[in-house]
Amino acid sequence: MSEPDRVESRAEHLLPEERAAGSEDPEAQAEAILADSDAREDYIEPSPGLRIDHRRSDETVDP
Repeated sequence: MSEPDRVESRAEHLLPEERAAGSEDPEAQAEAILADSDAREDYIEPSPGLRIDHRRSDETVDP
C-alpha cells in the first residue's frame, strides 16, 4: 500500500477517541498517528538487557 493510501485509509478509520479529539484535518491526524507507530516499530533496543515485547492488545490479557 502506498503511503498516501495508507494515510487515507487510517484517516477513514480513526478510533472513537481519536475522533473525539476533534481534529480539523483527519488525514494530518492519521499521518501523525502512523509516524508515531512507525517510530515505535523501528525502535532499536538500546541495551542487551532490555527486553521489548511486540504484542497486539488481544495477546496481553485473557479474553
